[in-house]
Amino acid sequence: MNDTTGRQRFAEAARETRPDLALLCLLIAGEADPDAGEEPVDTAQIELDRLAGLLPALGRQAAPRRWAEALAELLGERCGFHGSPADYRRLESSLLTEVLRRRRGLPILLSVVWMEVARRAGAPVYGVALPGHFVVGFGEPYGQHVLADPFDGGRILSEEEAGLLVAGATGAPLAPAMFSPAEPAEIVLRVLNNIRAWAAARPERSDVQLWAVELSLLLPSHPARLRYERAELLVERGDFVGGAHEMEEYAEVIDALEPTVAETVRRQARAARAMLN
Repeated sequence: MNDTTGRQRFAEAARETRPDLALLCLLIAGEADPDAGEEPVDTAQIELDRLAGLLPALGRQAAPRRWAEALAELLGERCGFHGSPADYRRLESSLLTEVLRRRRGLPILLSVVWMEVARRAGAPVYGVALPGHFVVGFGEPYGQHVLADPFDGGRILSEEEAGLLVAGATGAPLAPAMFSPAEPAEIVLRVLNNIRAWAAARPERSDVQLWAVELSLLLPSHPARLRYERAELLVERGDFVGGAHEMEEYAEVIDALEPTVAETVRRQARAARAMLN
């Protein structure tokens, strides 16, 4: 899968009325290994289908706790999907193909596995983007539901325990709005944010940070400042003209609201162009 084909598919999939979360995460993984072609995507989809086929036929009317227990028994206990602190140091922990292969990953990628397997089996499932720790909900988000933590093998959480996770990660108290279902585009942006953060801590992997930024910019909604981050990366990687052009366009976007910042960015663009002389 070349960059153009993969990114075109990603942009199109992100703009679907009901985006395919698994496909978007697999296309992200394709950026990390562009020479692998379509086979890893197909293999991963087959594996998700296979895992879903191993779940008992509970039906959507089954109690949310029963669904959560069934997923924990299959994925957490029988298949060994879970996470550990060491997984935060690995790029593979943010790539769905690798998470399915290694059965290790970050909370959000393990939650994607839980959601995609459960969805295929007909479970009422959704993602919950708690600050600092993504989990999964079963049932009705604003009615009867349970929360499960795939990072901990699918352990069922009380709201008090969820609050402790949030407090431990951010120091902030739990708010009811935090339990709202996460939309696919929101989940994908958070996955890409994790990849950007991993790469930003490793200056030698600016290539990874750049493609993560560029995929983020293909999402229907994204922070405008990502354009500035892309511009800085282009300059850092020696594309002075491309980086300067991106800085100038970003300055135009923010000029009305932040004229001082816009002028600073324009000066940076001129400095980047001067590096060609």
